[in-house]
Amino acid sequence: MGFTNIDDAGQEGIELAYDHSLRGKPGSKRVLQDRLGNIIADMERIEEARPGMGLKLSIDKRIQYLAYKELKATAQEFNAHSATMVILDVVTGEIYAMVNQPGFNPNAREQTGSEVYRNRAVTDVFEPGSTMKPFTVAAALDAGLVTPQTMIDTHPGSMYVGRNRVQDIHNYGLIDVSAVIQKSSNVGVSKLALQLEKEYLWKTLSQLGFGVSTALIYPGEQAGVLNDFHRWAVIDQATVAYGYGVSTTAVQLARAYNVLANGGMMKPVTLQPVSQAPTGTRVFKEKTAQEIMAMMESVVSADGTALQAKIPGYRVAGKTGTVRKLGPNGYADRRYLSLFAGIVPVSKPRLVGVVMVDDPQGDKYYGGLVAAPVFSKVMAGA
Repeated sequence: MGFTNIDDAGQEGIELAYDHSLRGKPGSKRVLQDRLGNIIADMERIEEARPGMGLKLSIDKRIQYLAYKELKATAQEFNAHSATMVILDVVTGEIYAMVNQPGFNPNAREQTGSEVYRNRAVTDVFEPGSTMKPFTVAAALDAGLVTPQTMIDTHPGSMYVGRNRVQDIHNYGLIDVSAVIQKSSNVGVSKLALQLEKEYLWKTLSQLGFGVSTALIYPGEQAGVLNDFHRWAVIDQATVAYGYGVSTTAVQLARAYNVLANGGMMKPVTLQPVSQAPTGTRVFKEKTAQEIMAMMESVVSADGTALQAKIPGYRVAGKTGTVRKLGPNGYADRRYLSLFAGIVPVSKPRLVGVVMVDDPQGDKYYGGLVAAPVFSKVMAGA
């Protein structure tokens, strides 16, 4: 949440954002002193002192600790460069946990470099990869182009958009729209995106908050990037559908998934307690959101990509992402972001969580193997 300097002035995070109200303001008065400088009488009060105000946050200490513990363990296990987790209350939009790795002790900052000070959940942007697919499919459903049962031919496991190749890990053949999400088919979701008008897809993603700040009043928050549709080539329309050529923060991605959890309604996110749940604004039809939730529930199964996100006794919906990292000469070989975005429980959604692990080492770099287990362990205790 930040820290102060030796003069108690906020330097990072919430301490910096609310420094003016937290510090208060000293007063002044005219006094009478003897020749030794001792005050012997108050003569006049010039300005009243204003004590610093308290600030209550929505962070839940227990959930925050669970997220910190599991994220740290995973970052160490996979020797990751960094990791982030965000947890939201579905109904109120309150942020219950916002955790980053590597962490640091604010009372021993001389032992760490300044690069660990920032809150990566709001300052670091990344391409969301396959975690973007539910929104593309939802746009197609909302537009009436398809139903969950509409069949899409993904044979032979790849397709060309101009001179550019879009490829799946496997040849899934003829599958329905639900399986596009369950199997995470790049080919299938690209075909859906190319059936939509560019402006319609762009507008949907804009309404979901991509490319728009969350207004958390947090120092250094990034808005991410969603290029104007007028600048999209045909290949851009296809790749945006599966989360390339667009960037987001973990908090933005959690806010977007909260739309699906709320029956299609967008609600603001906040770091302060909410006494009354906001009504929000509609992005998707309620039926569309329910259909996408059902598709994402099938992801968390033996037939999907996120079996390790399961939580005993609860129905879980979610989507994995395994994103190639950009290097100085394009996308780097064998360097990935592992992602999982999930909602629990499906029957009555209460929590949304996003896990991002940056550059896990070894052969297990898929979102379903790295990020999904973190979600499961944290939510099981939340």
